[in-house]
Amino acid sequence: MKSSSRYWATRIKRHILLAASAAAGTALIYLATAPPDFRHRLSMSTAYASLLFLCTTLLLGPWNTLRRRPNPVSFDLRRDIAIWAGLLAILHTAVGLTVHLRGRMWMYFLKQRHPIKFQTGLFGSANDIGLLSALFFLVLLVISNDVSLRALGLQRWKSLQRWTYVAVGLAIVHGILFQLVEKRRLPWVLVFATLSIFMVVVQLAGVAYIRAQRRTDA
Repeated sequence: MKSSSRYWATRIKRHILLAASAAAGTALIYLATAPPDFRHRLSMSTAYASLLFLCTTLLLGPWNTLRRRPNPVSFDLRRDIAIWAGLLAILHTAVGLTVHLRGRMWMYFLKQRHPIKFQTGLFGSANDIGLLSALFFLVLLVISNDVSLRALGLQRWKSLQRWTYVAVGLAIVHGILFQLVEKRRLPWVLVFATLSIFMVVVQLAGVAYIRAQRRTDA
């Protein structure tokens, strides 16, 4: 009973700290975004805060691998950080759908409804890809708990959890397209590019290290 109480106390403290970090990071990025549009600034700040949390999440596995530490299929620290990355990504989607076409969310995806005509070009593609990424993050949030892990079984749960990489890849493509759509200023482009490249390089380094170890063991 004591160990269970200690476990949940640790998890709760960690989530409080992560919530405070998410709020602080969002606030700092919000202040760095040019005024006066509140919705645009909140959309930007939640997007970049989510990207920072995603970087941290994707760093933990390769970091354990490179240090030759145990790297279980699921561990609480990575899962908890990923939860806040997903929450920020979904919040960004919800706010982002109110920025350009106030009160007409459907126009992010459709030029007209009767007859149906889809949005095309950079703007339409960016929105479609961003929505798909958000849906993946939503599914990943739903299974980010021990109940789902037990119900699905380790292998099936891990197979679903691997869609994280697809969600992140789609988020990066969405971000690239919106850099072009909104003609973002160079500092924002550099921050986005640095974080995106960092995530890719870290994952590739982890994969390369594992393959090298397998060849050595063989």
